[in-house]
Amino acid sequence: MKKIAAANVVILMIVFIIGCVPSKPVRESKSIPPGRVIKKVEANRRKISSFRATGVLAITSPKITAKANFEVLIKKPDSVKISIYGPFGIELAHALITERSYQFYDPMNKRLYTGQNKEGVIEKILKVDLAFDDLMDALSGSVNLTNKLSSEPAGFDITEDSYILSFEGNNKRSNIYNIDNETLALNSYSVVSDKGKSILKGSYSNFKFYNDVPVPFNSRIEYSEKDQILDIEYRKIEVNIDDLEFNLLLPTDIEVVEW
Repeated sequence: MKKIAAANVVILMIVFIIGCVPSKPVRESKSIPPGRVIKKVEANRRKISSFRATGVLAITSPKITAKANFEVLIKKPDSVKISIYGPFGIELAHALITERSYQFYDPMNKRLYTGQNKEGVIEKILKVDLAFDDLMDALSGSVNLTNKLSSEPAGFDITEDSYILSFEGNNKRSNIYNIDNETLALNSYSVVSDKGKSILKGSYSNFKFYNDVPVPFNSRIEYSEKDQILDIEYRKIEVNIDDLEFNLLLPTDIEVVEW
């Protein structure tokens, strides 16, 4: 009987100990209204007014497949500077692009191309056909949701990890946003046709927080209609800095070409 009693005591102790071990927390489904989700994500985007980063840029398209080190400077709402470097830090190209104009310098040939930022200019420079706003979003790992602040989504779903919002766009296309429901990081952004065919998709990962804003170190933009892919892998990111230099430092003996 003593052995049985002792065994019962041991069992009770084990049950007690197991009961005291904290269980794995259950992730509660977030039920924030869709309008509030959009406002929070857009508010996060606006917390970052300037951006400087270095890393690796890779472009895959029917015209070119290339990979290089680069530096990007962004000053919202309308200035982007991109510098591309080859082995041993050799300067390959510098581009200063605003909403209205651009400068593209080719150091190897000492040639400066300049003109208005019209349709097709960014594709000539980067070999990826993006509008200026899409370029800024791709480089900063964000999406401008200003025009969605007063709109109701056509669809809103909550999964274990994400909010999924869809909005009706132009030409019977839909814009779909996948947003992490814990951090409000933008996991992906897609433009799809009315038949569900992917037209453009941005995927973002490896987030780190700056001013409480999740910023991705890895981004991929896939433009399926033109078979173009832009891959970005940052090594270092700085935000909200004041000493950004947006002038191209050019030698005096260059050829200037209106493009």
